[in-house]
Amino acid sequence: MTGQTIIIRGDTQRALAKRLIDAAPLDHVVQIGEMTRSAEQNAKLHAMLSDIRKAETPVSHHSMDNLKLIFMNELRAEATFLPELNGGGMFLVGQRTSLLGKRQFAALIEIIYAYGAKHGVKWSEPMPLAA
Repeated sequence: MTGQTIIIRGDTQRALAKRLIDAAPLDHVVQIGEMTRSAEQNAKLHAMLSDIRKAETPVSHHSMDNLKLIFMNELRAEATFLPELNGGGMFLVGQRTSLLGKRQFAALIEIIYAYGAKHGVKWSEPMPLAA
């Protein structure tokens, strides 16, 4: 049996998932969790970080990867520090936007919007209206 991903959007998908579980051989794994970020959310994040790099803010000089880590730290996403092999210090592991659920990712975007508002960042795309 090959791996399958089912997005449960209603009773049909839920029934399919149950049938696949019932048919699965022993020693197979089922994992259920929140969907991770969407392609649209990821594209928005990169556009926003690019806008911040173009602006005059305290973090504008950082690389895109470092900006992601700076804002992930504000999100307080789970992270771990490990020691460098040469004993020179510690390095951060575990903070990856690709592992965020959609709600966490939306919260990250809100943190970036708040930072941008505080520092006068001009967004390349308009901020969505509240629903």
